[in-house]
Amino acid sequence: MTIRNTPLPEDLYRRLSDLPAPNVGDVLDRLYVLEAAVSAVWKGARVVGPAFTVMTAGGDNKYIHEAIDTAQPGDVLVIDGQAATHRALLGDLMARRAQARGLAGFVVDGAIRDAADLEELAFPTWARAVTPAGPYRNGPGHLQVPVSVGRVVVNPGDVIVGDDDGVAVIQRHRLEEIVAAAEEKAASEARARSQIAAL
Repeated sequence: MTIRNTPLPEDLYRRLSDLPAPNVGDVLDRLYVLEAAVSAVWKGARVVGPAFTVMTAGGDNKYIHEAIDTAQPGDVLVIDGQAATHRALLGDLMARRAQARGLAGFVVDGAIRDAADLEELAFPTWARAVTPAGPYRNGPGHLQVPVSVGRVVVNPGDVIVGDDDGVAVIQRHRLEEIVAAAEEKAASEARARSQIAAL
C-alpha cells in the first residue's frame, strides 16, 4: 500500500509560497539544496508542496505513470531517475495528466522533453537535462521511498520549495522552524536592500 502524504497546513503553505528558495536553503545550513544541474525547465516556475517520491530505472517511466495516478493534489513528484539523461522520463502528455489531477510539479533527477509545451502549460518542472529521446516503460521502480535527487536525500512528505534559483528540501518535522527562520532571513535581506539604497 502506497503511503499518502499529509497536506501542508494552509498557513505554512501560504507563508512558504512567499519565500525564495535561496532564503530557505540558507536557513537549512545550505545542505538541503539540490545541485545546480537540476534546474528549472522554464523561467518563472515556482512550486511548494509535499514530495511524492519515485525511484525508477534510468530512462524508464513505468513507475512515474503509476505515481501520477496515485499521488494526491498538491503533491510534487520527486523522481530519482539515477541522473540518467539518455532518455526523457516525461513530457507534455504526462504533465497534462499530472496537472489535470492537481499535482503541483515535477522535480526530476534525469531528463525530460517537450520543454516548450511544459512552459505553455505553466507546469512547474525541474530536471537535469532535456532530450527528445523517449523512455522505456518496463520498470523496475518504487513509490514513496527515500530517494536521492540532485545529491540530496528526499523522504516522502518532505516539503519541496522550487523557483528559478533551484530547489530546496525541508524535512517535514522541521517545517515550522524553517519557515520562521526563512521569513527572518528574507526580512533581514529586505532591510539590507533598504540600507544599500539609502547610501
